[in-house]
Amino acid sequence: MVTEPVREAGSGDEICPRRHSCCCCNMDPAALEPSLYTVKALIILDNDGERLFAKYYDGTYPSTKEQKSFEKNIFSKTHKNDSEIAFLEGLTVIYKNCVDLYFYIVGSPHENECVCLQLMLMSVLNCLFESVSQMLRKNVEKKSLMDNMDGVLLITDEIVDGGVILESDPHQVIQKVNFRVDDTPLTEQSMAQVLQSAKEQIKWSLLK
Repeated sequence: MVTEPVREAGSGDEICPRRHSCCCCNMDPAALEPSLYTVKALIILDNDGERLFAKYYDGTYPSTKEQKSFEKNIFSKTHKNDSEIAFLEGLTVIYKNCVDLYFYIVGSPHENECVCLQLMLMSVLNCLFESVSQMLRKNVEKKSLMDNMDGVLLITDEIVDGGVILESDPHQVIQKVNFRVDDTPLTEQSMAQVLQSAKEQIKWSLLK
């Protein structure tokens, strides 16, 4: 039995009612082949829909204005829904809410047609959330996140690079982040450079 996605009235956007894929029977099989460049964006918003962190990996939304418009759209379509998957603006969005934070993974257009690709995006979301949770010692809320934004940037760099999924095991991610910051061969100066670089990237992500 094929389950049709639910469309919101007056909208072309879809919310998956059963948290799994929609029908892929009519697609070209070549379009279902997994791509290395699976992730288009990682986004964290607060409970007002304001950007706390965002990293885009291609030119789908080239300007900050377009990015923030997209973020407002996904927040308005997801913050009152219990589903974990939404299909917005031709893209797949996997999301999770915790206290006053919303975590989003945005995938390629064909991801909404293939179970295995949805699972890949879900694994990225789970890895991001669990890695952040471990870093914050389970205190996953806005203030704690903002106080540790340098670590969030290091975590996302270990999970995704240029849209390519590098790691989906949160324990491995935390180990690599700790190694980058705390390993003894690193000099005090090099550790400062790593953290300063993270701060600069965060600043441009929020203000450019």
